[in-house]
Amino acid sequence: MTLKRKFLVWLLVLLCLLSFAGCGWLQRSPERLPKPAQPEEKKEGNPEAEQQVTIPKSINQGAKKEPKLKVYIAEKNRIETMPFEEYIQGVVAAEMDPEWHKEALAAQAIIARSFTLQKIAENGGVPARNAHASTDIKEFQAYNASRINENVRQAVESTRGQVAVYGKEFIRGWFHAYAGPRTAMAKEGLEFKGPNPPYIRIVDSPAEDIIPEEEKKWEAAFPLARIRSVTRNITGQDPGKITKMEIAEKGPSGRAVLLRINDVEVSGPQLRLALDSTVMRSTYIDDISIKGSSVTLKGSGYGHGVGMCQWGARSLAEEGKSAEEIVKYYYRNIDIVKLWE
Repeated sequence: MTLKRKFLVWLLVLLCLLSFAGCGWLQRSPERLPKPAQPEEKKEGNPEAEQQVTIPKSINQGAKKEPKLKVYIAEKNRIETMPFEEYIQGVVAAEMDPEWHKEALAAQAIIARSFTLQKIAENGGVPARNAHASTDIKEFQAYNASRINENVRQAVESTRGQVAVYGKEFIRGWFHAYAGPRTAMAKEGLEFKGPNPPYIRIVDSPAEDIIPEEEKKWEAAFPLARIRSVTRNITGQDPGKITKMEIAEKGPSGRAVLLRINDVEVSGPQLRLALDSTVMRSTYIDDISIKGSSVTLKGSGYGHGVGMCQWGARSLAEEGKSAEEIVKYYYRNIDIVKLWE
């Protein structure tokens, strides 16, 4: 074999050895390989939510256009047609103190829009009045145009067209004055029929440190004869002369779901409404005592306790939270979308 040929043979052998060594090095050092692309982190919320919900046909004026509402004015017993945002101003002014922090009022505006649209989408609003909304609080939401001030106008305008949605639906925009220690699930607070909406949850009340003591606690006395009559009307059973009244069952938040009057069990939410919900302010009951011919109930909170607590919204606003952050504190996994300009 010539010297030149020997040199080529050794060169080929050397190249093969280097090749095998290189492959082994790669196998032993996977960290040197290019890393596979990581999946993009999923962002919170649903960016397509705005495309999934639509303004109900009965009030739809066209894409991105503000609807008009037929509002039954209970005080005048007549229907008035007004722009949606004008109606929301009157609701916010009635449902919250107009002088409260603007972001709390703005959160109320988002919830009031959502409440209104959900009711219209579900059954037309207030079909008994041939209207989309009513100023009678027993039928719909409170409304008081005389309380509208510049603070309310700015709060409503800052959230113009914004609503809270879950998937393809407007949320049930429940709200109340004060939750007490914590908010409630829909069934225990409102005796809601059907499954608890997935966005309704129990959260601690941020209002505890700011609400005045006279607003925080309540106490109410009722004649036993009235308790007996109301219990009979609700249940169809006569408890007889009342000697005992106690909580029979509590819900997840600690509210009285059932009360036992002697041996008759009665719904807590129904009893509250029948006795006057402005007197028996909540079903968050701390104490029941019978003395003589009356029973005294003591508790905390004001309202059914489901959804947004208004005093809590004020507290969060004063901590620097935005309207959207406030709404999302009370309703989980929702999106805030803008339906009109």
